[in-house]
Amino acid sequence: MEDKERIQESYKAMYTAMIEKDRAGLEEVLDDSFVLVHMTGMRQDKEEFINAVLDGTLNYYSVVHENMPVTINGDTAVITGQSYVQAAVFGGGKNYWHLQQKCSLKKTDNTWRITRSVASTY
Repeated sequence: MEDKERIQESYKAMYTAMIEKDRAGLEEVLDDSFVLVHMTGMRQDKEEFINAVLDGTLNYYSVVHENMPVTINGDTAVITGQSYVQAAVFGGGKNYWHLQQKCSLKKTDNTWRITRSVASTY
């Protein structure tokens, strides 16, 4: 598998782990330096984000990945994932969102891990 496909698989694995509330899956795909920047500008580090997924603050139910272009520069990369997501977050109702996550990744020991994600709609 080429790096582009590995990066896309990391992005997909993040969503699978979010939907399944899988701590181990999120721990594996997210780098220890991970930061999520929400649409509101709120920031969560790796542990805060994982806890919010696990405690139901952030609930993800389904995802259809529509576009995942990747740019690689040595051992760093960016994927701008555009996915149609069903979610209920921060106490809001269950809705469908065209969610874009611009994710930065780094390659360590031949594994791509997400270091940052900036969320927006598209």
